Amino acid sequence: MSYALDIKVLASLEPIAAFGAARLRELLDYCHTENIARGTDPFKAHGLAGQSVYLVRGEIELIYQDGNRVVVNAHSEWAKHPLGKRQPNIVGATALVDSQLLRIDDDLLDRMVTWDQFSSHDLAGISHGPSASEPAPDADVNKRLPTASLFSAENLKSGPFAHLPTANIGELLQRIEAIAVWADDVIIREGDEGDYYYLIDTGRAQVTRRVDGVERVLADLKAGDVFGEEALISEAKRNATVTMQSNGVLLRLGRQDFLALLQEPLLRKVGYVQAQKSVAEGAVWLDVRHPPEYRYDRLPGAVSVPLNDIRNAIGVLDKDKKYIAYCQSGRRSAAAAFILAQAGYDVQILDGGLWSVSAAEQ
Repeated sequence: MSYALDIKVLASLEPIAAFGAARLRELLDYCHTENIARGTDPFKAHGLAGQSVYLVRGEIELIYQDGNRVVVNAHSEWAKHPLGKRQPNIVGATALVDSQLLRIDDDLLDRMVTWDQFSSHDLAGISHGPSASEPAPDADVNKRLPTASLFSAENLKSGPFAHLPTANIGELLQRIEAIAVWADDVIIREGDEGDYYYLIDTGRAQVTRRVDGVERVLADLKAGDVFGEEALISEAKRNATVTMQSNGVLLRLGRQDFLALLQEPLLRKVGYVQAQKSVAEGAVWLDVRHPPEYRYDRLPGAVSVPLNDIRNAIGVLDKDKKYIAYCQSGRRSAAAAFILAQAGYDVQILDGGLWSVSAAEQ
C-alpha cells in the first residue's frame, strides 16, 4: 500500500524537524519515496550513498558489517535519523513488513539545514517585505532583509549560492541589501557595466533584448529568481535589460562583494585521527548541530553549541582552550569556525564532518 507524503512526516525527522512549515513544504518537492515489499532487500535496487534515507513506514532488519542485527521500526527513535550514516556498513537488510523509505539528496539537505540554522540567529526578528500587490515600502526597507527566497532550495541547488563557501554565509547576510522598486523601474540596462547581482524577493520582472532594432522578451522573472551574475563573473557588459512589471523588493549584492564571497576563506581542517590526538591533549570537541542530532550521535566529551547560537558563545567559550568543530558534513562547522576564529578563538574543523568517520574508527 502506498502512502502520501506530507509535512507531518518530514517534521518528525532529524534534522529536518527544525524547519518551519514553509520550508517543509518546499522540501517535499525534493523528496522521493520508495515502497518496499515484505521480504525484499530495501537497498538492493538503490543504495545509501549520497542520500539521507529514512524509514517512514513499516519495519526492516539491518545486518551490519560487524555482525550485529538491528530491527528498526518506523515509529522508533532510530528511524528519526538517516539510516547507515555513522554505524558500521550495512551489508544486508530485509523488510519485515511492507515498508516505505524516504530519500533526500545529502548535499541539498545539508545546505538547507546549514542556511536555516545559521540564518535563524542572524535574521531573527527581521520582517519580510510586502507582497507585490502592496505599495512599495519606504526607504527603510534596506534595514530589513527578507529571507525565504534568499536561500530557497532551488537557489541552494543550482544558483550562485550553491557555490558559496559556507563560511561566508554570515558575511553575505551582512552585506546583501534590500531595496524597494516600482513597476516600470529599469533595474539593469543592456550595454551597461555590471554593478550588482540581484534576487527578486517580491514582485515580477521581465528580461528583454534588442534584436534588429526590435525589443524582444526573453524571460519573465518571479520571486526567488536571480539575475545579473553573468556580467559580474565575465566582466562583460549587460547583455539584456530587466524591467520591473510590478512593485516589489529586490535583494542586491555589489560586484566586489559578490566576487569576494565566492572565494573560500582560509580555515584550518584536521582529520579524525589527528583530532583525536588533540582532544587527548586537551582540545574540546564542539558540536554545532541541532540538539537532537547532538543527543543522537555526539562524539565523546563534545560540547553542544548549535550554529544558530554560535555568536552567543563568544565570551563564554574559554579562549585558552583549543576547539575542534564538527557537524555532519563540515559545512555548519566551517561557518561556526569562521565566526569563532574572527573572535580570536583557536578552532579547527573536522575535515569531512561525521560522515567521514566510521564507527570502526571510533
